Amino acid sequence: MKSLHTFCVTLLIAAFSASSALAQIELKFGHVGNPGSLFAKSAEEFAKRANDKLGGKAKVVVFGSSQLGGDKELMQKLKLGTVDFALPSTVMSSESDLFGIFEMPYLVKDRNHMKAIEKAVVWPSLAPSVEPKGLKIIAVWENGYRHITNNKHPINVPKDLDGIKLRTPEGKWRVKMFQAYGANPSPMKFSEVFTALKTGVFDGQENPFSQIFSAKFHEVQKYLSLTGHVYTPAYVTVGAKRWAGLPADVRKILEDTAKETQEFVYATATKDEGELLEKIKAAGVQVNEPDKAAFVKASAAVYEEFGKSVKGSKALIDKALSLAK
Repeated sequence: MKSLHTFCVTLLIAAFSASSALAQIELKFGHVGNPGSLFAKSAEEFAKRANDKLGGKAKVVVFGSSQLGGDKELMQKLKLGTVDFALPSTVMSSESDLFGIFEMPYLVKDRNHMKAIEKAVVWPSLAPSVEPKGLKIIAVWENGYRHITNNKHPINVPKDLDGIKLRTPEGKWRVKMFQAYGANPSPMKFSEVFTALKTGVFDGQENPFSQIFSAKFHEVQKYLSLTGHVYTPAYVTVGAKRWAGLPADVRKILEDTAKETQEFVYATATKDEGELLEKIKAAGVQVNEPDKAAFVKASAAVYEEFGKSVKGSKALIDKALSLAK
């Protein structure tokens, strides 16, 4: 009889454990970064911190390396509610033209300047502009300062880009910028870029060091030109409908933790920049310092076109530039 009682108690415990496991909400965080990239480090740190605080109410699970899709697919999956978090960067300008402000060359001076822009421009004007699309931004992280790699020759001035087949992310203003510089740019999913560079479909690409190194572009590119032409933020983004369906306490923990993780992201990015440049040099890539003034001058046409074609953008650009100390 005693053994039957014990058996029943064991069954009840097992049933309770199973129902508890079922009750735990799994939150999928998809991004395109490879292992070791800033995206991977940032998302994993956020998941660790959030899961510690959630205490079993929900669990953030990270899927990197475009496992859940490229940037555009992730945006769609957020809207459908099949992915819970994504970390879009350039692609955000495809959802709202105002995000093209971060496609304007040499806009962001440094991370302190970016913090000021976040407070004065991102939260009041940019973040609300994607909400009608079913998206909600809960924090601002980083993709980083972008530099050009290629297999033809060092890029010192815009003229050196003449005819270079250059891969860009999926955002029209980056394409327009490189057209203004004389390159032959085309968008392509990040996960396909290594093969495209290796096979010569593209001569070059542009990305922060973290993406260049973690995606092993240094193995298939001869030259790295430190243009630093664009600083790209990354946005911790959720699908508005799915987000609204989560318990309020879970939402608060996730949002607070995503914002707190920014300091980790910026510190990691700063540390990685120096270390990764040395690793890329050590791999045999030839590095040069371009004439940035020539690139700034060649960027005027892009600023002008963006200001004219995107309503309200000129005021936001002026505000962002005025915040540089």
